[in-house]
Parts: sequence; structure tokens; C-alpha cells
Amino acid sequence: MSRQVRDYLVCYDIADPKRLSKLARILEKRAYRIQYSIFLLKKVANHEISSLVNEITAIIDKEADDVRIYKIKSAGYRLGCAIDIDNPYTWTEE
Repeated sequence: MSRQVRDYLVCYDIADPKRLSKLARILEKRAYRIQYSIFLLKKVANHEISSLVNEITAIIDKEADDVRIYKIKSAGYRLGCAIDIDNPYTWTEE
């Protein structure tokens, strides 16, 4: 049985600075920061995303905070070159 992996986009708006820092630290360990409150999770298995959802749920205030996790179904369009999603830590000079 093959392990199915997918890419996800995590976006958040957290009302409390303490919860914001905690969530950002968790995501920085597992994902690439695309923008201040947007992270890309690459090649994540179903059990890993479930674990992350549980971890996030334990941190946030469901009445005040907003966290959204989107499954990326295709590569989409890349407009611009601020970050290479496939090699985010690769630097090329022109």
C-alpha cells in the first residue's frame, strides 16, 4: 500500500499575540513560510495533517481566531519568482 502525500496551504488570522506566536512556531517547524500568515506544507501524509489539525485546535480560540487549511490539487500558475516552491531554500543568481 503506497503512502499518499499532498501539499496544503495554511492561512491564519489569530487575535491574540501569544497564540499567534505559538502557532507560527509550530508551522515554522513543518512548513515553508510564504507570507506572514501563510504557510505551505509539502508532501504531507493524511495522518500528519490530522495531527497538525489537532495541534492547532488545541491552541486557537475558535470564537476569535480563523485558521484555514486548503488542499492543493494542482501546481496552479506561478506568476513571479519570489520563492521557488519546489526548492524554497535554493538561491540562484542571474
